[in-house]
Amino acid sequence: MRTLLFFLIATFSLNSSAQDNTIRKEKFNWGRGDQDTAAGYAQAVKVDNMIFISGTVARDVSPEGIKRVYEALQRTLAHYGATFQNVVKENLYTTDIEAMKQFNSVRKAFYKGDFPAATWVQISRLYMADAKLEIEVVAMLPKLQ
Repeated sequence: MRTLLFFLIATFSLNSSAQDNTIRKEKFNWGRGDQDTAAGYAQAVKVDNMIFISGTVARDVSPEGIKRVYEALQRTLAHYGATFQNVVKENLYTTDIEAMKQFNSVRKAFYKGDFPAATWVQISRLYMADAKLEIEVVAMLPKLQ
């Protein structure tokens, strides 16, 4: 009897552990959607109520370039039913931090006063040699009950 009880407890423990390790990922890619195979990444990945959006780039740190990046991020967020008010973390990489500071009002307009935690880093170059700005965000959707 004790052996049977031990076996049942062990089986239940292993089964529940295996279920906890399963992560359901919902991926989103723009255009052709070949980022997974060509470059080895997804444009966005949703896990539960969290959305992770890969870096979106601009070739210039200007009001127009910044606006294009945030509009692209906005389209990706919208794919999941989210807005910038769902964004909780932003990482910004640029080759010209002073220009980004100068045109920060363009960025701020997208958040409408509800700003996320943010990190801005000046770097010497990005993966795409002609890119000057790359922004990635993490957003959270409300949990379903």
